[in-house]
Amino acid sequence: MNTQSPSLILKPDRQKSLLRRHPWVFSGAVARLVGQPQPGAVVDILASDGQFLAQAAYSPDSQIRARVWTWDRQDHVDTAFLRQRLQAAISSRQSLLDANESNAVRLVHAESDGLPGLVVDQYGDLLVVQLLSWGVDHFRETIADLSLELTGAAAIYERSDAEVRHLEGLALRSQILRGSLSQSLYPIHEHEVKYLVDVAAGHKTGFYIDQRANRLLVRQLSRGREVLDCFSYSGGFTLNALKGEAASVTMVDDSAEALALAQQNITLNNLPIDKVESIDGDVFKILRKFRDQARQFDMLILDPPKFAPTRAQANQAARGYKDINLLAFKLLRPGGVLVTFSCSGGVDAALFQKIVAGASLDAGVHARITARLGPGPDHPVALNFPEGDYLKGLVCQIS
Repeated sequence: MNTQSPSLILKPDRQKSLLRRHPWVFSGAVARLVGQPQPGAVVDILASDGQFLAQAAYSPDSQIRARVWTWDRQDHVDTAFLRQRLQAAISSRQSLLDANESNAVRLVHAESDGLPGLVVDQYGDLLVVQLLSWGVDHFRETIADLSLELTGAAAIYERSDAEVRHLEGLALRSQILRGSLSQSLYPIHEHEVKYLVDVAAGHKTGFYIDQRANRLLVRQLSRGREVLDCFSYSGGFTLNALKGEAASVTMVDDSAEALALAQQNITLNNLPIDKVESIDGDVFKILRKFRDQARQFDMLILDPPKFAPTRAQANQAARGYKDINLLAFKLLRPGGVLVTFSCSGGVDAALFQKIVAGASLDAGVHARITARLGPGPDHPVALNFPEGDYLKGLVCQIS
């Protein structure tokens, strides 16, 4: 990079996180901007004494003022650079996953793959991309072309409609980006189970790929149990409980569309739909109703939406997690199993365990952890970016 490049000059002693290779520069660390970069443009990050630290994507409206592309001053963030990063991410999945296990895989996991703000999920021959920051949005067309070139996919659907784009000052988008979407529900398979994925209007990119291994675990734990699946969405855990010969499954979700899709998925797999009760409603209210009715279950699954996107919201989120896990413990029979998750980046694993422990204490039950859960290997966490460790789960059994 030449000396005329636009630059963000940091305040004194605010370079420490960058020296530890953390990829975010927060607005409070910036002393001044040199030059007039456009949103998404590449800028140099310099210490207060002028020391070069990194090249990053500039985001003028976000609290995360810049996201690091590279720590090397000699790199050029261009098509060749992006091709190398994308190829590295895609190639790594080929060594991590058995293609027979599933045809749904996360190919790019944002900062942990050196592509800040970019998510690419593959569903068979369809790619679904999320461009969540100015830097990758700036290279939108290049990323689309390269993704098709490197994967041989037939089409790309863009799901850049996550609320975090508002924090970047970006408009929301959901549309076909390359090729065409031949059907509204896209078929995939995973561990001998078939699913229909709503890529255009479903949660995230249409499916919770990160729960692959945890769905299989639920299958292994379900035999003969009466199961309550909360926030059931399109039925991922329900289908696996049925596949594992659960005695019955009660699905609860506040989306009639999601419950209808779950029922389609049950039928698609020739699973016993007569064993399934489907309840459209607020999970907190339904759990309280079940508590008041003294209804009980042998297994309860909690996979709620994100309660705390950032650490600033962790205290508020902790109350929500405490309440819902407390209710869950009260609904379990002796020997019952709670499979509970948090996908909130602002709640780390230690805090989540503390919350669940407090819930068990207040519920008056003795519980022990029998497994700790997380995402699959296609959702890696870079050691210099702990914020990428968003999904955490516990399997707890009560005595």
